[in-house]
Amino acid sequence: MNAALSERYRSHTCEGLRKTDVGQTIKLSGWVHRVRDHGGLLFIDLRDHYGMTQIVADPDSPAFTTAEALRGEWVICVNGEVKERSQDTVNANLPTGEIEVFAGEIEVLSKADELPLPVFGEPDYPEDIRLKYRFLDLRRETLHKNIIARTKIIAAMRARMNDAGFNEFSTPILTASSPEGARDFLVPSRIHHGKFYALPQAPQQYKQLIMMSGFDKYFQIAPCFRDEDPRADRLPGEFYQLDLEMSFVEQDDVLGAMEPVLRLVFEEFAEGKQVTQEFRRIAYDEAIRKYGSDKPDLRNPIEMQNVSEHFRGSGFQVFAGILDADEKNQVWAIPVKGAGSRKHCDRMNSWAQGEGQPGMGYIFWRELEGKFDAAGPIAKNIGDERTEALRNQLGLEIGDAVFFAAGDPDKFASFAGDARTKAGEEAGLIDESRFELCWIVDFPFYEWDEENKKVEFSHNPFSMPQGGMDALENKDPLTLKAWQYDLVCNGFEIASGGIRNHLPETMVKAFEIAGLDKATVEERFGGLYRAFQYGAPPHGGMAAGVDRIVMLLLGAKNLREITMFPMNQQAQDLMMNAPSEVDSTQLRDLGLRVNPKPKE
Repeated sequence: MNAALSERYRSHTCEGLRKTDVGQTIKLSGWVHRVRDHGGLLFIDLRDHYGMTQIVADPDSPAFTTAEALRGEWVICVNGEVKERSQDTVNANLPTGEIEVFAGEIEVLSKADELPLPVFGEPDYPEDIRLKYRFLDLRRETLHKNIIARTKIIAAMRARMNDAGFNEFSTPILTASSPEGARDFLVPSRIHHGKFYALPQAPQQYKQLIMMSGFDKYFQIAPCFRDEDPRADRLPGEFYQLDLEMSFVEQDDVLGAMEPVLRLVFEEFAEGKQVTQEFRRIAYDEAIRKYGSDKPDLRNPIEMQNVSEHFRGSGFQVFAGILDADEKNQVWAIPVKGAGSRKHCDRMNSWAQGEGQPGMGYIFWRELEGKFDAAGPIAKNIGDERTEALRNQLGLEIGDAVFFAAGDPDKFASFAGDARTKAGEEAGLIDESRFELCWIVDFPFYEWDEENKKVEFSHNPFSMPQGGMDALENKDPLTLKAWQYDLVCNGFEIASGGIRNHLPETMVKAFEIAGLDKATVEERFGGLYRAFQYGAPPHGGMAAGVDRIVMLLLGAKNLREITMFPMNQQAQDLMMNAPSEVDSTQLRDLGLRVNPKPKE
């Protein structure tokens, strides 16, 4: 590495010197991390991309006068001799901690104004300041390491995909608008007045067209653009995904190809955490029933169960009445090991009220005179026999508890899933030392849009319905399943994909059920529709979220911690002042005029 360094500025990096270099005259360049005055001796921590080296300037050195003037974040070049530190001054926390460099000459390469924010430690600084001066924020050790780790994770993804026989192709950035489920970023055309390109929400149609073109295995680290509100697990504007597609495959082939790729990437960067060796496959309906979510955190051992029969016709009129009111209604149990105390149950009840619920029914078991004692109003209302049958079904013991959710599962499942998560956290049941991955399969093909009173696609409109054309023509659309799948890790969806609908007549029928006629399909998806007329191979693929995977592997709480130049929560780039106004000449060239924003 040192042989490739510039002779003008450095012979070594600030991480490269060791005891074996003692006695050498070397040259280092970097940023002044801090300066300390110890009784006439000046100690300068010099930092570069690679690490830190301690520089010493004593009053007899010709560099001392310059050293006295140094301030934090000045950029300097140091010529000096490597010396061994005394045993009592060794810094075991630094790779270079056994040596220091006695400065013979210090050249100031550039000075720094007073900093708007510190660049060492983990300061709790306003986010807008950090984003405006992101180039300074990125000098902080943790953030700097995160960005480097991100590049290594992406490099590992590329290497694993190449090893698996995939070819990397780039797809266009300027394309046509597509129905990916979010708003497009539109780009006006100067040459074609009144018409617009769109930045791709995903390379979905292009990667399918690559399969139509006879290429077998495609991938890319693809930039994707969606004009949607920011979330903690997705940045506004743009994000990146490991995008891939394969020809002549069924669902098992895609999952079988990608599982080892992603498992090996996780294992390489897990830093001691266990990684699932065989990913479970969980049907969507089962995931909702057991976990209340299609992205369950399997580190949490709690599995919900239907316990309706224990309450039907019971003395607990609230649940009995709900069950009698509609045959769809159910009572679900959330059994929690170790939560059997009044204090714990009261906390869950208060949490439920904070979520807008009237409360949360519960039973907990304690020991009374050497026997099981079921505590709580519900136990008293349903009686000992039903309570004991409930305990046996759930496999609970003394010191355990169960919480309940009741009504139409379609309406309460999400809340029950949140309660499962909360209960697991409160009881300390979530194993933080694991990356638990699973596939969610058999998603609904359609869903009911209550607002517009119509059937719409629930996932990806380009997927193949299970049962093909026969199912589209002869079954209730809302009962159809799709050849679609998600990969979930620790409660986050990290990948999504499906086997594609490659038959033109099936594609048209699927879109007709969702309210788009054949002419609209041909207009909006002309390239793909035409390609299907000329010999389309069965194909499928998926896209894995690079940002989310990096966030999980690094234990980051927010995507801004693993992204080099993110926007803020209002989708603004404060560093580059984007979005910004443009001058009238540019607008005139594009045939555009900006209307004033209406006064509120």
